[in-house]
Amino acid sequence: MNKLEVKNVGKSFDGKPVLRNVSVELNRGELVCLLGVSGGGKTTLFNIISGLLTPDEGQVLLDGRDITNQPGNVSYMLQKDLLLPYRTIEDNAALPLLLKGVKKKQARLQVSPMFSQFGLDGTQKKYPSQLSGGMRQRAALLRTYMFSKDVALLDEPFSALDTITKSSMHKWYLDVMEKIQLSTLFITHDIDEAILISDRLYLLSGSPGEITGEIVIKEPKPRREDFNLTAEFMEYKRKILSLL
Repeated sequence: MNKLEVKNVGKSFDGKPVLRNVSVELNRGELVCLLGVSGGGKTTLFNIISGLLTPDEGQVLLDGRDITNQPGNVSYMLQKDLLLPYRTIEDNAALPLLLKGVKKKQARLQVSPMFSQFGLDGTQKKYPSQLSGGMRQRAALLRTYMFSKDVALLDEPFSALDTITKSSMHKWYLDVMEKIQLSTLFITHDIDEAILISDRLYLLSGSPGEITGEIVIKEPKPRREDFNLTAEFMEYKRKILSLL
């Protein structure tokens, strides 16, 4: 059984179709990229998966259970980290638990063991302004994980980072995913990024947005250092460009 399944989803705004007959599957432990140009409906799809929007047609299943229009079942992280500047990193990470009614002391205890897993030891009492961009993203990802520990929806989480930091974050996130058995659906406009981090990728293009292709990346993860210089990488890139 798929961990997450989006079945034949369609959505219009003011009579204008934005998504048409979109179906996506995410297996346990996978990182699947949703790749396409701006305005193709990727964020609308994420809002539907997270329960923030109701589709006109179709449904969303988590472990076979219908969660269509039911917020709170999957984690969702936007492009910006949106850390609260007046809260410590510890309390930012614990925020999902506090919103669920967990007392502050207990919430801190629950989140504490995860700081080492996310490479954030020593930042607990610091504030967001005291961290680098990469460390802020780690903190935001930890907060996302504390919301729901099975499936994460990430909307271009590394797009604001420089190339070297982004590469480091890719390796770090794949390692964390494996350790904590997290399944991830990942929006990106960056073809290279999609090839380098995903197990599979869906191409969402057109107006309204439709799935125009699915590509399996057969290279083992983490990808070798020079993979983006290989003939195999360029062949994946040519195939993607031909389908977008």
